[in-house]
Amino acid sequence: MPATMNMTIEQEEIINSKTAVQDAVIRTTDLWKTYRMGDQEIHALAGVSFEIKRNEYVAIVGPSGSGKSTLMNLIGCLDTPSRGEYYLSGKLVSKMNDDELAYIRNKEIGFVFQTFNLLPRASALHNVELPLIYSGTPSAERLARAKRSLEQVDLAARMNHKPNELSGGQRQRVAIARALVNNPSIILADEPTGNLDSATSVEIMSLFDKLHQAGNTIILVTHEPDIAAHAHRVLSIRDGKIAKDERIK
Repeated sequence: MPATMNMTIEQEEIINSKTAVQDAVIRTTDLWKTYRMGDQEIHALAGVSFEIKRNEYVAIVGPSGSGKSTLMNLIGCLDTPSRGEYYLSGKLVSKMNDDELAYIRNKEIGFVFQTFNLLPRASALHNVELPLIYSGTPSAERLARAKRSLEQVDLAARMNHKPNELSGGQRQRVAIARALVNNPSIILADEPTGNLDSATSVEIMSLFDKLHQAGNTIILVTHEPDIAAHAHRVLSIRDGKIAKDERIK
């Protein structure tokens, strides 16, 4: 009986361990990013380890030069670490080449930028379609998914308008719809309200709250405490390390 009991406990621990790994959409272990400037080495990140589970709402904060932008670039597969491991949805992306990273970026990550990054001569609908064009999605499916994504952000009535025919808040909604269209593992938002007035910022953050409630994993990179306060967990970065990891909701 003891042997059977021990086996059962061991099996349960293995199952729990596997479940924890699968539940972690992001997992980093001893992540470093080092730049060489002449004879000097600059450590933008110095041994960062953390996990983010599916459907978490996390803010990454820190002063200028703290390493938060470097960390965002690594999480977003825009750069590779000097050493350490980064798993995204169970895939080891820290060792991938540029082509593999580009594929993962398009499939697993929905980006929302401070400057919107919309094509000025394209309609809202076409801007939202872009990630699906890159992934080779057939035209009819592409159109249906882009329309559905714009409906999610309450912009169905403006889908044929170009960016210069939209307000700043509406342009950011288009950018969020584009981020959603591929059903990504995470939505990665870099200072998403940086170019918006206070009232519009409140509106956009309410939309992120709604998307989180719908089951999306959201990571905000921000230097604004009131924006970070919308998240449920805050990672504070200082001198390339995690200075604090706190759950606030």
